[in-house]
Amino acid sequence: MTALSSSIDSNRLRRVLGSFATGVTIVTTRSAGGRPVGLTANSFSSVSLSPPLVLWSLRRDSSAMESFVTARHWAVHVLSAEQQSLSDRFARRSEDRFAELEIGHGEGGVPLLSDCAAVLQCCTVAQHLAGDHVIFIGEVLACEHREAQPLVFHAGRYAQLAPTLCEA
Repeated sequence: MTALSSSIDSNRLRRVLGSFATGVTIVTTRSAGGRPVGLTANSFSSVSLSPPLVLWSLRRDSSAMESFVTARHWAVHVLSAEQQSLSDRFARRSEDRFAELEIGHGEGGVPLLSDCAAVLQCCTVAQHLAGDHVIFIGEVLACEHREAQPLVFHAGRYAQLAPTLCEA
């Protein structure tokens, strides 16, 4: 891969990118040793409906990198507005982010969190190095959702969606 050079200040770029509101997710998998692994991520996006593909990215120096690079399966949990504390829990370094949580088991034994706005169970189809991140692309094997306000992140903090009034 050819290195790109840029004179863009990374702090300025972070502020500019922060103007784009994103949903908040937790991505989970199992380590090679079978330990549940998960982290908060807002780099999630759909790629294709046919075939059903999604992507997310992880910083290359993440302590969870080896688990995700070697994992065949992972799940993306789209968090509801009521799950800010869960987002915070999986964003912090911790010995066991799953302690005292009720966990289900999905495709390939992937840990599943409950009460999320949506869950997508995926199988890795590609990984791409891109700057200081690895982009993971997965085929959606199973998905579910419930009607819930999403947890939103904007300008470096959590935000709420404002309902709009539409005239028919």
